[in-house]
Amino acid sequence: MIYWFKIVQFILGVLLVLAILLQNRGAGLGGVFGGSGGVYLAKRGLEKKLFIATIVISALFFIFSLAIIIL
Repeated sequence: MIYWFKIVQFILGVLLVLAILLQNRGAGLGGVFGGSGGVYLAKRGLEKKLFIATIVISALFFIFSLAIIIL
Protein backbone atom coordinates (compact mmCIF):
# COMPACT_ATOMS: atom_id res chain seq x y z
CA MET A 1 0.00 0.00 0.00
CA ILE A 2 2.77 2.44 0.87
CA TYR A 3 4.40 1.56 -2.46
CA TRP A 4 1.40 3.02 -4.33
CA PHE A 5 1.34 6.08 -2.10
CA LYS A 6 4.97 6.75 -2.96
CA ILE A 7 4.25 6.41 -6.68
CA VAL A 8 1.33 8.85 -6.41
CA GLN A 9 3.50 11.23 -4.37
CA PHE A 10 6.22 11.12 -7.03
CA ILE A 11 3.72 11.89 -9.80
CA LEU A 12 2.22 14.73 -7.74
CA GLY A 13 5.72 16.10 -7.14
CA VAL A 14 6.48 16.17 -10.87
CA LEU A 15 3.11 17.81 -11.61
CA LEU A 16 3.71 20.37 -8.87
CA VAL A 17 7.12 21.32 -10.27
CA LEU A 18 5.65 21.69 -13.77
CA ALA A 19 2.73 23.78 -12.52
CA ILE A 20 5.07 26.11 -10.62
CA LEU A 21 7.44 26.48 -13.56
CA LEU A 22 4.57 27.39 -15.90
CA GLN A 23 3.67 30.34 -13.68
CA ASN A 24 5.85 33.10 -15.05
CA ARG A 25 5.59 35.97 -12.58
CA GLY A 26 4.56 39.32 -14.00
CA ALA A 27 4.42 38.32 -17.64
CA GLY A 28 1.21 36.35 -17.72
CA LEU A 29 0.81 32.91 -19.23
CA GLY A 30 1.26 34.28 -22.75
CA GLY A 31 4.79 35.36 -21.88
CA VAL A 32 5.80 31.76 -21.26
CA PHE A 33 5.00 30.84 -24.84
CA GLY A 34 6.60 33.88 -26.48
CA GLY A 35 3.76 36.39 -26.28
CA SER A 36 4.18 39.93 -25.06
CA GLY A 37 3.78 40.73 -21.38
CA GLY A 38 0.33 40.67 -19.83
CA VAL A 39 -1.55 43.93 -19.42
CA TYR A 40 -3.88 42.73 -16.68
CA LEU A 41 -2.74 42.14 -13.12
CA ALA A 42 -5.62 39.82 -12.27
CA LYS A 43 -5.40 36.14 -13.08
CA ARG A 44 -7.75 35.20 -15.90
CA GLY A 45 -8.60 32.14 -17.91
CA LEU A 46 -5.97 29.42 -18.08
CA GLU A 47 -3.64 31.29 -15.74
CA LYS A 48 -6.27 31.25 -12.99
CA LYS A 49 -6.98 27.54 -13.54
CA LEU A 50 -3.26 26.79 -13.37
CA PHE A 51 -3.02 28.75 -10.11
CA ILE A 52 -5.91 26.80 -8.57
CA ALA A 53 -4.49 23.50 -9.86
CA THR A 54 -1.17 24.33 -8.19
CA ILE A 55 -2.92 24.81 -4.86
CA VAL A 56 -4.86 21.55 -5.23
CA ILE A 57 -1.76 19.56 -6.25
CA SER A 58 0.25 20.97 -3.35
CA ALA A 59 -2.53 20.08 -0.89
CA LEU A 60 -2.71 16.53 -2.26
CA PHE A 61 1.08 16.24 -2.06
CA PHE A 62 0.96 17.32 1.58
CA ILE A 63 -1.83 14.84 2.39
CA PHE A 64 0.01 11.95 0.76
CA SER A 65 3.21 12.91 2.59
CA LEU A 66 1.37 12.77 5.92
CA ALA A 67 -0.26 9.47 4.95
CA ILE A 68 3.13 7.91 4.22
CA ILE A 69 4.49 9.11 7.56
CA ILE A 70 1.47 7.79 9.48
CA LEU A 71 1.42 4.42 7.73
